[in-house]
Amino acid sequence: MRATTVLRRVLAIPAVGIVDVELVGEFLVVDVRLSRSRLRCPACPFTTRSVYDRRPPRLWRHLDLAGRRCFVRMPLRRLRCPEHGVVTEAVPFAPPRAGYTYAFEDMVAWLAQRADKTAITHLQRVSWRSVGRILARWIARHRSGDVLGGLTRINVDEKSWRRGRRFVTVVAAPGPPARVVWMSAGRDVATLGAFFDELGPERTAQLEAIGTDMAAWYLEAIAARAPDAVVCIDPFHVVALANRALDEVRRAEWNRARREGLDARAVKYTRWALLKRPESLSDEQRATLTLVRRHNARLWRGYEIKEMVRAVYSSGPGEAARWLDGAIRRAARSRLRAFQVLARTLRQYRDPILAAVEHGLSNSPLEALNSRLALLNHRAAGFHSAAAFIALAMLCVGGFKPPLPHL
Repeated sequence: MRATTVLRRVLAIPAVGIVDVELVGEFLVVDVRLSRSRLRCPACPFTTRSVYDRRPPRLWRHLDLAGRRCFVRMPLRRLRCPEHGVVTEAVPFAPPRAGYTYAFEDMVAWLAQRADKTAITHLQRVSWRSVGRILARWIARHRSGDVLGGLTRINVDEKSWRRGRRFVTVVAAPGPPARVVWMSAGRDVATLGAFFDELGPERTAQLEAIGTDMAAWYLEAIAARAPDAVVCIDPFHVVALANRALDEVRRAEWNRARREGLDARAVKYTRWALLKRPESLSDEQRATLTLVRRHNARLWRGYEIKEMVRAVYSSGPGEAARWLDGAIRRAARSRLRAFQVLARTLRQYRDPILAAVEHGLSNSPLEALNSRLALLNHRAAGFHSAAAFIALAMLCVGGFKPPLPHL
């Protein structure tokens, strides 16, 4: 077997022939030529035999060979496309306007799901920013045209990607398995509106339920762009509001005990007993709750209202409305300012809260994905741009499975 044949099979570059091999310093440069004669437009299926002009040889980074950085070198031609004008011909082994082969970018994408970018830069000997650009190209290339097709239930949330209140909007399909289907920088009406623009009117009309929190900008965008979809307020955020109101009452009672010269520690150390689920309490915390019921009527009143809010989600759909209305009435009459504010909020979002119970839709799958996104951010020690974060996030939680080039 000839040496060029062995090298061609080792490099596994499709539709090319080996012309020459050269060792330039520490680099291995392989000269190749296309096996086809027709020129192909990089932006459409148009092909032609007519050559507009020829360009100087160009280099593409390929997978390392025997520990040396390997480059593919080939002169390119230009053609005149009826739709796109004069363009440089497409090659079958590398994306347009990129300095890396498909195999190299597949390897970087596979590594990015398992290692941080610094490790990839040392292993593949490319710059940190190059890794980000490679991932963005890989996602754009492998993102199928129907990735937004067939969506009937979605979750919408925000995720901080950098300090200074820099956020991205995340849209996920609850699954199973849950996966992120769309991300964009920002968290306002226009950002979520861009998602509905990409989704299109027909696919937007197929949405049955949308899970979100109480952010006004998301609710406004949903009402304007997907009015037929049922809005479901995430249960976690509703219970969190009740917990926050209870904690405000606890702090107020602690301050009152200090002003009156009482033992404030009896209130201070009740926090976790008050906030935990009753079934998760320890014996000591159960005893603490008993003391609260006997000696602090205001705090116990707030605790009972908080448990009524939790019962909205632990009961069936038929009982949820009764528990919610009861919690609103008791909170409004509680003479506790924090719970009176809670009552107004629950009354305002009553229908979306009950819709979440009816449709069984919550943001918990998206919150789980957000935990993985936070791990990516921590592993990367931050990002310089939202685009770099989005590319890596979509790769790792968007359901993509990069292949290893040699398998």
